[in-house]
Amino acid sequence: MMDGVSKDQSSGIRILHITPHMGGGIGKALASLVVQAALSSPQDEHEIILLEPPEKTQFVDEATQSGCEINIFDNIDQLSHAIRKADIVQLEFINHPSIPWAMCGTQFENMRLIVWCHTSGLYYPAIPPGLLSMAQKFIFTSSCSYSSEEVVNLSSVFMANLTVVSSGCVTEMKPLLNRKQHQKTLRAGYVGTLNFSKLHPEFVSFIAAVFEPDFTVSLIGDEVNRLALEEQCRNIGRPDILQFCGYVNDVEAELAQLDILIYILNPNHYGTAENALLEAMAMGVVPIVLNNQAEMHIVEDGVTGLVVKSPHELAQAVEWLSNNRSEMIAMSHRAMKATKAKYTTEHMEHSLSMQWREMMNEPKKSIQFEGIFGKSPSDWFRVFDRSKSIFQDNGDVCTPEGDSRHIYLERTKGSVHQFLNYFPDDPMFQNWAKHL
Repeated sequence: MMDGVSKDQSSGIRILHITPHMGGGIGKALASLVVQAALSSPQDEHEIILLEPPEKTQFVDEATQSGCEINIFDNIDQLSHAIRKADIVQLEFINHPSIPWAMCGTQFENMRLIVWCHTSGLYYPAIPPGLLSMAQKFIFTSSCSYSSEEVVNLSSVFMANLTVVSSGCVTEMKPLLNRKQHQKTLRAGYVGTLNFSKLHPEFVSFIAAVFEPDFTVSLIGDEVNRLALEEQCRNIGRPDILQFCGYVNDVEAELAQLDILIYILNPNHYGTAENALLEAMAMGVVPIVLNNQAEMHIVEDGVTGLVVKSPHELAQAVEWLSNNRSEMIAMSHRAMKATKAKYTTEHMEHSLSMQWREMMNEPKKSIQFEGIFGKSPSDWFRVFDRSKSIFQDNGDVCTPEGDSRHIYLERTKGSVHQFLNYFPDDPMFQNWAKHL
């Protein structure tokens, strides 16, 4: 096929997915997508290139079993060859060091580029403006991203290339329709990471505001920050208010034991689809969320959950649910119905398939990735820093105060420490890491 000439789509489309890894939300979304595509659009071919070896193989195995070809990045020639073969290149985008590292080596390859963005761009990390304008389709995973500074300032010419397809999918979750409601105290939990870049740093203060003396919250997830959280509990005189469950393989079984989900996240968090929240709602667990944009695009206040602004409002919400069990059950059913209807693998695959087919009417073009990310690893890192003042040329770091500082202290999530692991001899990362 000549570049710029539409292909006969009856023979199917070859889609190349380029992703840093297949862990967490990206891994689940991508595996669900290709499994569903094998059922809904078997004429299409999917290939996934992992830019680093997988740490866990659950989602890799699911994708492979569906017939999807998966390769681990070996060199630029391998990636360039895969790009040339593909009809569509879909970049599964987060601020991971492997993305600019790999893509800047392929900047002269012709491609039809779709970016499926798995970070909101509202706070740190920002979405590089050049990526918004150079991609032929830029797909957000939440409508909240339309409020990001880069999108608000985007030319109307490029706004037409934006759309939203959630990466959340809850098809496999089985609603528990007959929850037992005889307990005096509601069973509450939280599912997800305990890193303070995602979990609210004052989470303990929020739940300590609840009036019920027997009220506890089960924390389901890797026990990062357990010691810090336990110390906060002791400091407020409620040492047993948190119950640490650790990482579990059967999240569904844990959710079946809960009445409410206390999903109080850092106001500056980076998330979008919030699979943990969606899975709980699909199971009939009533969510209480903070008034963050990503959560408010999922939870309809008073209909499928409750939205709060402060510890006092959280306490009021828990008390209201405890005193109005029939209304809580009705809210639970509405959350199940709404989530199971909207966040399905069928809907996700159909929406993306429409984008792929529309893209086939456009010519391939050369993408200058160095113009998007910059020429050096430190450029690649700082392209995600909207303020341009945190990581300075002299090696100093002006870390923000408040809730926004925690993302910079991560060991992964596109942090200085993760970039230093990729580029250990880079003096800029060595200096910046010393200041964090």
